[in-house]
Formats: sequence, C-alpha cells, structure tokens
Amino acid sequence: MKKIILLSTFLFLVLFANSQIRVEAYGYIVEGKINDNDTTLHVNLKEVIVFAPQKFKNKRQKRKYYRLVRNLKKVYPYAKLANLKLKEIETHLGTLDTEIARKKYIKSADKQLRDEFEDELVKLTITQGRLLIKLIDRETGNTTYHLVKELKGNFSAFLWQSLARLFGENLKDDFEEEGEDKLIDQILIMIDNGQL
Repeated sequence: MKKIILLSTFLFLVLFANSQIRVEAYGYIVEGKINDNDTTLHVNLKEVIVFAPQKFKNKRQKRKYYRLVRNLKKVYPYAKLANLKLKEIETHLGTLDTEIARKKYIKSADKQLRDEFEDELVKLTITQGRLLIKLIDRETGNTTYHLVKELKGNFSAFLWQSLARLFGENLKDDFEEEGEDKLIDQILIMIDNGQL
C-alpha cells in the first residue's frame, strides 16, 4: 500500500512539474476582450508578404537567381551589422564635445572594425561587394560614399571612390527598391521571413 501511494505521489509530481515546464516554454500572455460571457483573444501577428513563385525561362536564369540568393545570404548580415555599428558610432559621437575626441574615437572604431571584419570582407567576390554597397544604402539610408565622407572626411571618401571606380564600382550607388533592385528587395524580404 505504501508503495502504491509513494509511486502515485511520484508520478503526480513528475506530471505536475512537466506540465509547468510546458506552460513556461510554450505559453505567452495575450490581450483579451470579454463580450457577453465570451472571451476573444487578440494577438498581433507578424506581417507576411507573399510573392508569386519565381518562373524561370531556362536553367541559366535559375542558376543566376539562386546565385543571387546565395550572395545575398552571405552579405546581408554584414549590411545589417553595418547599420547597427553606424548607430552605435553616431550615438557615441553625439556624446563627444571636441573635434579631436571625435577623430580619435573614429580612428579607434575604424581600427576595431578592421581587426574584426577585414579578413572576412576581403574574401568577398566582386559581385558580393557590389551587393554589399547597395545593401548598406538600403539598411542605413545613406550611400557608402556619403557614410565615408561623413565619418572620415572628403579626402578619404574621394580616395575610396577613386579606388572603387578603378574596379568599375561606384560607392554612390543607390538601392532602388522599385527599380532595378526590386528582385533583390523581394529576396531580402523572403530571407527576413524565413522563406529562403
């Protein structure tokens, strides 16, 4: 008899503890509205944008599309990170009083970013570099040229733009959401939604 009571108590505790874990792991608080003895729950859902499936004319076009997806998946995190780092730098620059302190901070931030990301960014292909220039504009709202000019000065921006132009690139490229970059924007939205 003692064994049965002990066993049933043990099972009860295990089931009770297990049910509490499920409630904490899967439950969340939602708003509700009571209408005449009936409760209606209100949950805000994330917006999901649905695009028509891609139709390809041939295998070459399909390969080109999936190469673009692969390249965007590689450089998109860098563009997001650039936006975060830029906000951090601008916030910190707002707290500095003198121009000397600002220049010193920008120099140290530049060194820190180079140490952290230079090896990875140097390995990007030319296509990935082009995409990164456009995605930085998409994420920050400013062209790469404008950001370099704002943080490092006119001369530095001119040098980097000249170097980019030698390789057929342009740091002043804008991200045209409704123009030539519409497909890129659709792919990025699908990546954000977890569809790709």
